Amino acid sequence: MEGTTKPLSGPVPAGARAAAESSQSRSMILSEHAERKVAAAFGELSDAFAARSRRTFDELAAEMLQPMLQDWLDNNLPSLVERLVREEIERVARGA
Repeated sequence: MEGTTKPLSGPVPAGARAAAESSQSRSMILSEHAERKVAAAFGELSDAFAARSRRTFDELAAEMLQPMLQDWLDNNLPSLVERLVREEIERVARGA
C-alpha cells in the first residue's frame, strides 16, 4: 500500500524518527492520489531517458563490425573485382 505508514515500535534513532516524521508530513501535504500521479510522471520521464539511450543489438553489432568490414573491403575488394572482371573478359572473349 503506497502512501500509508506503519507506526514505529521500540527505540528509534533520532535520524530515523526525523525521516519518518518528514515522510508522514509529506504524506499529509500530498494526497495519495497526487503522490501516485507525481510518481508515475517521474517514472515516465525516467523511462523516456532510458529508452533514448538504449540501442538494439543490431545497432551495436553494426557499429562494431563497420570498421572491420571497411578494412576487409579496402584490402580485398580491388583484387576481387579485378579477378572477376578478368574472368568475365576471358569468358566473353572465348565466345561462351
